[in-house]
Amino acid sequence: MTRYDNDVERTFVALPPAQGRGFAQTWWGRAWLKALEDAAMDTAQVKAGRRLARAGAVGAVSVRPGRITAVVQDRDRTAHRADVLLERLSDAQWDRFVDMTIERSGHVAALLDRDMPPHLVEDAAAAGIDLLPGMGDLEPECDCGAWDHCGHTAALCYQVARLLDQDPFVLLLMRGRAESTVLDALQTQRSTPAEEVASRAEGVDAAEAYAVGQVLPPLPAAPALREGPGAPPSLDTETAPPPGVDPSALVLLAARTATEAHRLLAEALRSGHDRQAVHPGPSAAQDAVRLAAGDPGPGVLDRLGEGSGRTRGQLALAVRAWRIGGATALSVLEEEWAVEGDTLARARAALESSWEEGDRPSLRARANRWTVVGAPHQIRLDHDGRWWPYRREHDRWAPVGGAAQDPATALASAALAAGDEL
Repeated sequence: MTRYDNDVERTFVALPPAQGRGFAQTWWGRAWLKALEDAAMDTAQVKAGRRLARAGAVGAVSVRPGRITAVVQDRDRTAHRADVLLERLSDAQWDRFVDMTIERSGHVAALLDRDMPPHLVEDAAAAGIDLLPGMGDLEPECDCGAWDHCGHTAALCYQVARLLDQDPFVLLLMRGRAESTVLDALQTQRSTPAEEVASRAEGVDAAEAYAVGQVLPPLPAAPALREGPGAPPSLDTETAPPPGVDPSALVLLAARTATEAHRLLAEALRSGHDRQAVHPGPSAAQDAVRLAAGDPGPGVLDRLGEGSGRTRGQLALAVRAWRIGGATALSVLEEEWAVEGDTLARARAALESSWEEGDRPSLRARANRWTVVGAPHQIRLDHDGRWWPYRREHDRWAPVGGAAQDPATALASAALAAGDEL
């Protein structure tokens, strides 16, 4: 969150560690980091700063005209004040920036949406205004005594890149103007003709649009649903297919697409569909298994395996899981996750209560998988608290049945699938 200390300074609370993600998602955030990385004399210090920022070692960041400041902790917890200076725009440059921005209503709309499109920066540069820093524009100061960018100033720059992603007005503040000052100037300088041009360029008056809508005819009734999906076009032609194109794969894909489209249309036409939650569609890897479960032929199977990163054996196991329990069973087969907190407590309680005293087999736990010691049987827990039976086959664990609500039933299913006794 942000705290506004006054009109010319903003203080941002320390951000959490940036594990598993980059520091700049927007193009202007990446341009900011490029100015740092291109100018730093010691790339090792830049890498050290990236590690510090990723570890959450940068404290609250103060942003004011011409300067950003933060306290950065070394790995040994030694604190250093780090500053990075950036030249402020002159009053004349700000006047040109305001004039340039109001000439195109899209520039104002982009800034209000916390966006900085490339053409805004390009138009500013054409007017002699450099919004983004270039090589050497980020001047470091640190109490560690380094004369160039050190790990502390580099860490500050990486953290500020995340702030810029969220709000490009941070950059404008560094260049000398607070957000309120910029918006007030845009509002004051905007003329009536410019407003009329912007209105014509962007759309029509809301009242006019609403009035037009009142006289439009109603939408036609939804079409009746056919009994089944349509037949895909025939690919049986005398023309040889282009290199790398498998006609049988295309036929399968077209047929599957028609079937899925028919299913989705049937759901959309069902009463109450508009009140149902929207769920994300399957991933490409999951969809490959769904297609493979239709027995498309060896050639297509090989391509589906290669495209989803699975060997032929892995794809066969995935297809078996899919036929047993769809996407959930596939997730249980291929995902291993740590059971913690309340989920772990419930799992332990189920394991304790599912067998009579003395009948419980010896189980070895790893993540969400419990393996019977001395037997080729295993049970796996899914995210909904259900248990899935597995059996060791040819040095691989394979699913052998559907989910059960208690582990004893699931383990009995694993034994019965092979004719064993527990």
